[in-house]
Amino acid sequence: MKQFIPFLLILFLVAAVMRVDFFFTIAYLFFILYVLARLWTRNNLKHVKFHRRFVGRAFAGDEVTVRVQVVNGSRLPVPWVQVHESLPVELISPPFHQEVFSIGPREERFFSYDLHCRRRGVYRLGPLNIQTGDVLGIEPPRRGEAGFDRIIVYPRVIHLPRLSLPTRSPQVALASRSPLFEDPARVVGVRDYQRGDSPRRIHWTATASVGRLLVKQYQPAIARETLIVLDLNAAAYDPRSRLDATELAITVAASLAHHISVRQRLPVGLTTEALDAVDDERREFYLPPRAARGHLMHVLETLARVQIGPAAPLPQRLRRERTRLAWGTTVVAITGGATDDLFEGLAVLRQAGFAVTLILVGGAAASAQARRHAALLGVPLRQIWRQQDLEQWV
Repeated sequence: MKQFIPFLLILFLVAAVMRVDFFFTIAYLFFILYVLARLWTRNNLKHVKFHRRFVGRAFAGDEVTVRVQVVNGSRLPVPWVQVHESLPVELISPPFHQEVFSIGPREERFFSYDLHCRRRGVYRLGPLNIQTGDVLGIEPPRRGEAGFDRIIVYPRVIHLPRLSLPTRSPQVALASRSPLFEDPARVVGVRDYQRGDSPRRIHWTATASVGRLLVKQYQPAIARETLIVLDLNAAAYDPRSRLDATELAITVAASLAHHISVRQRLPVGLTTEALDAVDDERREFYLPPRAARGHLMHVLETLARVQIGPAAPLPQRLRRERTRLAWGTTVVAITGGATDDLFEGLAVLRQAGFAVTLILVGGAAASAQARRHAALLGVPLRQIWRQQDLEQWV
């Protein structure tokens, strides 16, 4: 009540002028109620805590239940609490959840809501706005705010019936003097730990002696590795279907990575240049080919974060990748259109000893000239119009 203090002053003034004990008693009573309400409300907001409990990672199409725990750590009850949770519109409609309840001393309450992961991405849950007050409404409601949480929705993964990508390496591991791939049966040294390395490679004796994580280096051998080069440069896609085409390109990349890592149990990597949904900054993502299951989750997490935007042209990026890939690596380029510069970049990779595949997503069909260029270079060219085309991959 904004007029409660003036009301108290007028009541004291009337009591003083009329010198009536009953008026003084009423004034004292209201004053005590005001002080108690103020202290009680402040105590309520200070001791009420909120905790969200949910699975922070999901795939597109999943449903995630968020359970919110409300804990009153005070010895006093909270007569009413109003909670307003702000939520991403992509996951729930309307984009908020609201609850009003009371909670006793040292008591816990729970409420929940469901998120429908219709689209991949990185989403923020919150803020959770809190409002509480006294029963009589003497003190204006006090407001607080709980922190944020984040949920990652991985892109949709289409299970491929089979996958035939060109390779210049046999499936078995063969001894080699060239710095190609690695034979885990032969340790030749150690190096510093890098993100994505399997814990099995950690050399614990060397780590203990130098005080930092070191992993084993194995003797070179020939085995197939695949690097997925995803083009998220906005200029590479038809403006009329840019959003759908790039989402399809990300689905293709996720499906290929999953099939290679899980079904074929071979190393797979990812590189792309895009806007990062976490901080909305342009950055380059590079995950070198690895075979560990945890590495696949890093690939899928990256694909959940990236957004289309300004980026270096794909031909330029292909030439850059040549310097950090092992000979014989299979390179899968995913983009929205084929140009002469792109085929020139693919030709450079083939001449350097890499096996190359070009995947065009969405938009118009590849021109006859593009197909001729691909045939002359010996580069397999595949066009994906929709997700169902992945289910029929042969």
